[in-house]
Amino acid sequence: MNEAKLLPQEYYLSTDVVSVAKNLLGKHLVVSSNGIKTSGAIAETEAYRAPDDRACHAHLNKFTKRTKTMFEPGGTAYIYLCYGIHHLFNIVTAPQGTAHAILIRATSPIEGWETQQLRRKIPKHKYDISNGPGKVSQALAISKQYNGTTIFKEDDAIQIWDHGMDIKPSRIIAGPRVGIGYARESCNLPWRFRIKDNPWTSKPNHVFYPDWPTVDTYGNSI
Repeated sequence: MNEAKLLPQEYYLSTDVVSVAKNLLGKHLVVSSNGIKTSGAIAETEAYRAPDDRACHAHLNKFTKRTKTMFEPGGTAYIYLCYGIHHLFNIVTAPQGTAHAILIRATSPIEGWETQQLRRKIPKHKYDISNGPGKVSQALAISKQYNGTTIFKEDDAIQIWDHGMDIKPSRIIAGPRVGIGYARESCNLPWRFRIKDNPWTSKPNHVFYPDWPTVDTYGNSI
């Protein structure tokens, strides 16, 4: 069995945010909050890439009070409040000044299963614990207090560990990201990645925005 390793900052400094988003599948997201440790295996991710990606908060390198965290060096937590309700956890990638980020959309609980259930008010269906980005943050006690913090140091509250369980390419489903119909030519970029047949991945299972063409990984119409 491979020894577990905390992912170093170098892992997140890659400028290929799409590849990093795929490679994060199966890694363990570990959070220590108020002395309580919980974790989950990453089952779904989405990549966002400034300046060309219209779905990215930092499209055209827009620098604001909210997006400034995205311009930090890779390995920084970018956490924002969606609809004034849900905290969404993203991982900044690439060197400082390049606003790339990966949204963690779903995890399968590992450590602290009962704690995660309680934080989620014990959902009727067990997969509802963390089968969506807002649910992940609630289950693992991730909030804006961690925005701008690093995730690669031994004493960081949020960490990602590699347990040597790499997901084979044949088990990765790529498709358009969720809820970005406004993003015009960027909306059908296949930058949402899920582990095939994993019941913890979020809904909907299939996403397509018919008003805009299907595109490849580089944004070319196909």
